[in-house]
Amino acid sequence: MSDLTLTTLAQELDGLRTTVATDAAKIFSRWQDWIEDPAFAPSAANFAHYLALRHHDLRDLQRRMMAVGLSSLGRAESRVLPTLDAVSHLLAAATRADSAPTSVNPEFFAGEARIAARAGALLGPLSAHSAVRLLVTLPSEAAGDPAFIARLAGLGVEAVRINCAHDDEAVWGQMVAHVSTAAGDTGRRMKIVMDLPGPKIRTGASHTRKDGQRLMVGDELAITYPGQLDRAPHKTPAIECTLSEALAAAGTGHRISLDDGKLQTTVKRCEPWGVIVTVTTGPAEKGYKLKPEKGVNFPDSDVQVPALTGDDRETLRFVARHADAIDYSFVQDADDVAQLQDALAQERPDDWRRLGLILKIETRRAIRNFPDMLVRAAGRQPTAVMIARGDLAVEIGFARLAEMQEELLWLCEAAHIPVIWATQVLESYLKTGVPSRGEMTDAAMAARAECVMLNKGPFLFEGIEVLDSLLGRMSGHMHKKTHQLRPLQSW
Repeated sequence: MSDLTLTTLAQELDGLRTTVATDAAKIFSRWQDWIEDPAFAPSAANFAHYLALRHHDLRDLQRRMMAVGLSSLGRAESRVLPTLDAVSHLLAAATRADSAPTSVNPEFFAGEARIAARAGALLGPLSAHSAVRLLVTLPSEAAGDPAFIARLAGLGVEAVRINCAHDDEAVWGQMVAHVSTAAGDTGRRMKIVMDLPGPKIRTGASHTRKDGQRLMVGDELAITYPGQLDRAPHKTPAIECTLSEALAAAGTGHRISLDDGKLQTTVKRCEPWGVIVTVTTGPAEKGYKLKPEKGVNFPDSDVQVPALTGDDRETLRFVARHADAIDYSFVQDADDVAQLQDALAQERPDDWRRLGLILKIETRRAIRNFPDMLVRAAGRQPTAVMIARGDLAVEIGFARLAEMQEELLWLCEAAHIPVIWATQVLESYLKTGVPSRGEMTDAAMAARAECVMLNKGPFLFEGIEVLDSLLGRMSGHMHKKTHQLRPLQSW
């Protein structure tokens, strides 16, 4: 490779660094007033540098750098400027006789250390059982079964999740007490994460055809505002949507999905009482039976609803006293984050910043506003991100989800923020004790996150052991986007 080629690369890289630094300064200036925790400032600065870097198409530059044995910048998430500087120093040494010897920048691996420390503080230190933390959702029956929670602690589970959409304070209090008892017995206390339900966009009451026939593709369905079911056409199957604001945001041609996408529809026309939709996707053979309390998604509609509801504010009184971290459902912008932080400051004025905040990313708006939301949260208190892949898949489509979960992992690594990989992890195994090939591969990819969430099922404890073993093996092969060359043992 000629000196001219190396000189050209050096000039391009210097120009890129200058542009990235300039653009990042503009991004960071918008966030500056939100960063009250000085320890997060270098992370926010790197996050800004990463966003600025990713505004450029680097593919041609990457290939030319790879051809001369240089870093392709493909693993620069947690250390943008240190990576650019390291490559520039190597190019200077190769092209200039007067270049000074390079030394390792102490900031090069600092981002990795920050992520590890924040994950430990918010989600608990890693147990000896696994290289990735586990967050286990507690079923209602765990309140009356202290042995269930003690067994989780014995298996090395780092954190448990209490879903406040179910049960009540008495049940939650029993769960919290059992966690404390298990801590006394095992010598290690599992972190307690409590989930605020957020605005409930669910199905309500319904009426179907007299013949009881299920909905098929091509059928019409009426979706009504609460209490408006009787105004829908009597010959058309109908069901209520519990959140009026969400239904009001739907327009002709918008998609509405029910039951985690099992039934997908398109709005045909809007009426004063609701909408008429046409079923576009559903169970082909048996059809779909309308059911209450199923999730409703509006992927094309701009649903302007505060994430913190009145019920959430009531629940927060208990949560703020007992949780180590709060799952924030339906959070969609920086204002939502500020509202919760203001509410926490009222509940715990002296130390609310010690509470962890977990942003559940489950809507299109949350993705669009993700950088500002993340900085607004982490600039004031310990923060993690949950990739809530169930709702997110319905919102953006399953094909786009596969790409988006990668992008969210990269962005969180750039901001030095821990990630929780959630929704349907080992789902069939937890229910039946028999894994599918696809879910084992999916679970293996979770090794790039700091934590994996498991839901309930009769084979939960067996699933924990399988997941621990799988993640332990995978962590020897990869860290985030970096593949590690552990010795191969099969050849």
